[in-house]
This record gives sequence, structure tokens and C-alpha cells, in this order.
Amino acid sequence: MKRQVLLFLSVLYFSDVLGHVSYSIPEEMAKGSVVGNIAHDLGLDLKRLKSGKARVYTGGSVEYIGLNKERGVLLIQERIDREALCGETTPCALHFQLILENPMELFRVTVEITDINDNNPSFTNAEKRFEISESAVIGSKFVLEKAIDSDIGINGLQRYSLSPTDNFILKPGNQAGGSKKVEMVLQKPLDREKQEHISLLLTAVDGGEPQMSGTMQIFVNVLDVNDNAPTFAKPLYRAKILEHSPKGTSVTTVSASDKDIGSNGEVSYLISTSERLLSELFKINSKTGDIFLIGEIDYEKAKIYEIDIEVVDSGGLSDSTKVIVDVIDINDNNPHINIVSKSDSILEDSPPNTVIAMLSVNDPDSETGGQVECNIDSSIPFKIQTSLNGFYTLVTEVTLDREIASQYNITITCSDEGVPSLSSSGTLTLQISDVNDNAPVFERSSYEAYIVENNTPGLSIFTVKARDADWNQNARVSYILEDSSVNGVPVSSYVSVSADSGVIHAVRSFDYEQIKDFHFRVKAQDGGSPPLSSNVTVKILIQDQNDNPPQVLYPVQTGGSLVAEMVPRSADVGYLVTKVVAVDVDSGQNAWLSYKLQKATDRALFEVGLQNGEIRTIRQVTDKDAVKQRLTVIVEDNGQPSRSATVIVNVAVADSFPEVLSEFTDFTHDKEYNDNLTFYLVLALAVVSFLFITCLVVIISVKIYRWRQSRILYHSNLPVIPYYPPRYSDTLGTGTLQHVYNYEVCRTTDSRKSDFKFGRAGSQNVLIMDPSSTGTMQRIQSEKSILDEPDSPLEVRLMELHNGFYYSFNGSTFFFQSIMLLTKLGTLGKVKIII
Repeated sequence: MKRQVLLFLSVLYFSDVLGHVSYSIPEEMAKGSVVGNIAHDLGLDLKRLKSGKARVYTGGSVEYIGLNKERGVLLIQERIDREALCGETTPCALHFQLILENPMELFRVTVEITDINDNNPSFTNAEKRFEISESAVIGSKFVLEKAIDSDIGINGLQRYSLSPTDNFILKPGNQAGGSKKVEMVLQKPLDREKQEHISLLLTAVDGGEPQMSGTMQIFVNVLDVNDNAPTFAKPLYRAKILEHSPKGTSVTTVSASDKDIGSNGEVSYLISTSERLLSELFKINSKTGDIFLIGEIDYEKAKIYEIDIEVVDSGGLSDSTKVIVDVIDINDNNPHINIVSKSDSILEDSPPNTVIAMLSVNDPDSETGGQVECNIDSSIPFKIQTSLNGFYTLVTEVTLDREIASQYNITITCSDEGVPSLSSSGTLTLQISDVNDNAPVFERSSYEAYIVENNTPGLSIFTVKARDADWNQNARVSYILEDSSVNGVPVSSYVSVSADSGVIHAVRSFDYEQIKDFHFRVKAQDGGSPPLSSNVTVKILIQDQNDNPPQVLYPVQTGGSLVAEMVPRSADVGYLVTKVVAVDVDSGQNAWLSYKLQKATDRALFEVGLQNGEIRTIRQVTDKDAVKQRLTVIVEDNGQPSRSATVIVNVAVADSFPEVLSEFTDFTHDKEYNDNLTFYLVLALAVVSFLFITCLVVIISVKIYRWRQSRILYHSNLPVIPYYPPRYSDTLGTGTLQHVYNYEVCRTTDSRKSDFKFGRAGSQNVLIMDPSSTGTMQRIQSEKSILDEPDSPLEVRLMELHNGFYYSFNGSTFFFQSIMLLTKLGTLGKVKIII
């Protein structure tokens, strides 16, 4: 595109000791374009420009404009981009000096750079996605990303447009601080069932000629329920921070609330992505809203920062606020001395006030910190004078005499008025020594290491490493473990850090089941004065070992109970008998469990699911199958080496409870080989000894009792006549009843399923089994005499082994008391009744 070159708009003249001229040109002028006739504007002859060795002095910056001494005009030497040169600063101007010698003269020149429309509006992101609840109310606002246009004024960003506008319209507005913001406002309720996804196009247009624009695609995903947008507590936050504050310094905290609850009420904070520079300087905690510093801020680069903060909830609703951060200047810049021009030699008869050198002194600090005063040693015949703002001349004070001194080493010291005051000194050569201006930098932004549990205390975990760009002592790095706590315990009781090498050691042995991971921070500090430091976050993850065997939850294994699963004889193939349930407190593959049938009464009848522990029949149950089936299931984990646990499952193959009871009367629980045999032997010996002593005492007591009775009868005169009840027959002399009647009563928690069976009379063996005992059998054999009288007194003994106790009842209350006993037991038991 061809651009026309605009000549200067205005030329200003100042009647001063030296001249000052100003020009105004547009940016992007071609090289060689004429800026202005400097000779004419300053009233200088072309010969004076040549004889005075006229030249342009820019103070060390890029020389965009040069001098043509032949024509006496200023020409464009380098491409001038106003946006790169000044950014958003207005007005944008180049300041330089025109210097002539013999005699020395200095003229100030200002060239204002005007903007042209050479930048189109652009968005940082090509697209933006929203998740908006269908219950969002009309008028809900959604903050959109602002476009960036480096141009200013009418050439800058002017307006936005949104299409289509079926559900949303655009509402531009002004934020606190004067900047514009753009928001998308809901004007029509959303219906997810009709339209779940909405695609919009946001267009940003500037006001230049020709007009330029930029677009961003907006995708809206309609969600349910979330109908409250988060709201900031204040529309504007202000904060102050000192320049060169260390990284991690807290700036301020923003707060927003959301009336929703649960996940819809959880909000996250973020810095607008349209501000690239701000994202490199500041960071916000997405959960707490804390804004802290992550970069270096310099008052001389920017005096104020405006940060656009957005808050978004889980439904996509958002709000925005602005944080204005004022940078407080500190006196951190020494005055900078530049020797603009100097004479290598001077005649000794040179008059006083002869200019020896011209200096430029600049201090970028503000207020008193930028006010500079320069001095020299009063013992030498020179003095320093102020000519223009920031410029000094070194002149002779008296007539010089070479014989007195042939050489002078003139040291110029310039000090500012800040607190504390900073100063600089300059001679022909200035040497810069190292200062501690670089903090140690870790090789990684964060570290993550793994350690296997049950480690040996003192084990080296890994090494952190930081480097310092400074030299010598300033680059010597020491490592320090920052104070923090893990679950209320100081982190120093978990790990330690070697100060010289950065090696991290484990202080204790870790247990994965108690702690799986923890964080701490390590600080790297150099040896400068004052020392600089940085820190890094270290995350230690504990790896699991297979140090826990599986635990069987079902069936419950108790020392005194017999639990049996009942399988009907009509069960088909695949009938679910029971399920072994086990857990392993380890994790990962160490907790993967497999089930195997180790032993079984009939291996061809049952199988165990390898993964689920289900015990099923693998063939049809037949009448030939034994009622009592005993299965031993082993549960193994998948660790290396693997750990296991065993469980015994008793299965009864029968169709009814009486059949199970009758068959299980002689069922005993097998003891495992690893039972404490010594304990039972000692217990048996103690019981036998106790019974022997008891029997001995009883026999002696009976003998004494009979002896005393015989002595009483011997000394009395009454005849001794033995008395027997009617029809009493003491055939064996061991009891009062001849017949033994066996009643087998089965009682369950459901009274409808109780069973009462009357057994045959006579002499028989009776087996009693207690379901809560360990399988002890009691054999009772009774042979009684016959009692024919129906009204004869009866002695009823109800013996029920429950927790090791026998119960006895007498007389006519037998049935009532026996029923009460069965009701009290409430579980499947067996009762022996002897009449």
C-alpha cells in the first residue's frame, strides 16, 4: 500500500541560549524521507554545519533520524513503528540533540510520531467457549475477551458486533479506570432441549481508513440448573506494591460469591488472557482469589497496571472486576553519566570558562530520586556548570599551567536526592563490578519424586539443583528446607535437605496406608550480601508395597461357632452356594484378589469364581452326595511376593433343617494344624486335676455323711424300714424312672418353622451338639425302671448346652419353662429332654 509522506505539521522556535525545534511526522515513513530543514529552522548556515562537524546525538538509543549536512535537512534512517516505540503512550516523540563544535553548541530537537492505521484489531484467542445453564435469567452478563489494537485514537479499536443475535446481544461499557469492556448479555431464555450448542461470531472494528477488523468465534454449551452468576464484592480493587518486590509477593485478594450451592457454587478466578504482559507479571489463585507477583516490576517501565479479573462458576456464568495496581517508586537507579563530547587536549593559556567536556546525566527515578547534583574535587582548577536540563559542562576555573600539572584525572560524582541517596562517578573509563542481582534459579519449576514405603531412614530420595548467574561468592548456592507441616507434624521429621548438594533424604520410614503423598518447599539462597533466594515446591509420592495380606469379611470365622451353608439336593449346575468376600488394604495390583479352592470334600461338586469368590455347583446334586461338605478357599493378592488368607466353608447338602441337624450331630470342627496345641493340653490337664480333686472331696464327704447316719441309726432304738413309692422298682439302683423319652426340638427365629419330634423309648445313645461350641460331644446313656402310675411325681431334666450351661426344670411347669427357654435362645439349637 502506497503511503504519502506528510511533511512537518508545525515548527516551533524558542528564543533561548540554544535553539529548540519540533517536527511532527507520521509513522512508517520510507527511509530517506525528509523530516525538516533543520538548518533553515535554526538559522544556521550550511558552512557552519560542515565546519562545526554537526552531528545528531541520541544518547545511545537507535538513531532513527539522521542529518544531511550537505542539504541541512533531517532524513529518516530507520523504519519508525510508533507502536513498538511508544506503545500506548501519547504523544509519542523522539528527542535528540544537534551538536556543533568550534565553538560548541547544542540544539534540542523533538520529532512527534503520529499514528496511522497499520494494525488491525486482534483477539488473543481465536475462540472462546462458554457453558451456560438453561436457567440463566435474561440480562445475564458474560465477559468477553477484549480485542487488542496497537493503534491509538481513531485508528484504535472503536466498536464490537455480535452475530447472530437470537439469544445474545452485545453490551459494551466502561470499566472503572476508563478502559472499555465488552459483555455478552442474554436477551432470550435458553432451552437446552431445543438447542444445546450455539455458535456466535464476535467482530472488533477500528475507525481507521481503510477500516480493519478482527473476529473471535464464541461457542456456547447450554447446561442445566445453574441459574446464579458469581458476583464480585467490589467493582474496582486498588492495590499498591513496591517496585522490584520479590516473586510471590501478595498484591491483593479479590472475592466473589455465588448464591448457588454444591458444584454450581464453586467459582474460579482468572486473569483476562487479552493482557499478555500482565499474565507474565501477575498470577491469581483460582480458588482463593489471591493475586501475587510472578515477575519483575519496574516503576520506570510502568507506573500503573490495570488487571482484568474474571470469576467463572462451574456452569460458565461469570463476572468481571478490575484491579488497579499502583507501583511505588523506590530509589533503585544510580545516576547515569554519559560523556557527550570532550577535548583530548587544551592549550595551557586557554581562558577561564573554556569548555573541556559536555556531559549528559540521567536518573530514571521519580521525584527527589530523579533530581541529580554533580560535583568534582574542589582541589583541582575546574568547575562543573548546568547548561540544560540533564546536561552539564566541565569548564576551566582559572588559567591552567602545564608546568604545575601536566595531567589531571578529573572524577565527576553525581548524586541523587533520594533516601538513601545513590550516586555515580565517571572518568574516561568506568568499570562495573559484579553486584548480587540474580537470584538462584531451579532447573525445574517443581519437583516430583517417588519412594517405596517401608524405606530405610536416611535413604536418599533425589536431588534438587539451582544455578546462579552471578559470579564468585554471589553464585554460591545453599539449600534450606522451609518450615511447614504435614498432617500437623513438622516436615523436618519427614525429610531433610543437604545444604551444599541439595540431596533430599528420608528421615523416617514411610507407610503408604498412613500417608500417600506430601508437599514441602526448598529454598535456594546465594552467598551475596544481602542474599537473594528462590524456592520450589517438592512433591513426594509414596509407592505401595505388598505388606498386607487379604482379610476375609465373609464368612465370619469364629473360634466357637459352626456356620454351614445349605444346598438343596434339587440344586442345578451353577447354583450359588455362597460368596467369599475379602478385602486388601493395599492398593493397585497388590489389592487385586483371586480365589481358589484349596481343599474340598468333593472337588467335582463345587468350584470357586477366580475373581468374584462365588462358590457354585459344577454338576447336579445327587442323593449320593454326602450331607457334610467342607471347603477350604484360599484368597491371594497379586503382589510380589503374593500374600494369602484361607477360609473354611461348611456346606450342608439337604432339603430341610431336621435332616441337617440329624446329620450334623457328630460333625466336629477340624482343628488346623497351627492351633496352639500346648494351650489345650495344659487346659485339659488342669480340668482333669480339678475333677479328680472334686470327686475325691465328694467321695470323702459322702463317706463321712453315711458314717454319721449309721452312727445315728446305731444308737437309736427305732427299727429301720426301707420305704419305696408305689410301683417303684430299683432294678439297677441308678435312677427313679425306667423309661427315657427323647424330645428333639428345633427352634428358629421364625416360629412357623419350628419342629418337635418325639423319639422312641428305651435304652439308646443320645448325641447333643451345641452350635456355638467347638464341637464337644456328650454321650448320655440311660436305663431306667418303669413307673406306671400316671399321677406319679415326675422329675424332668431339660438339658440344653448353650454357652456351656445346662438347664433343669421340675414338675408340671416343664412345658411352659421349656418353651420360655427356646424362645430365649432364638436360634437353631438342639434340646434333650429326659423324663
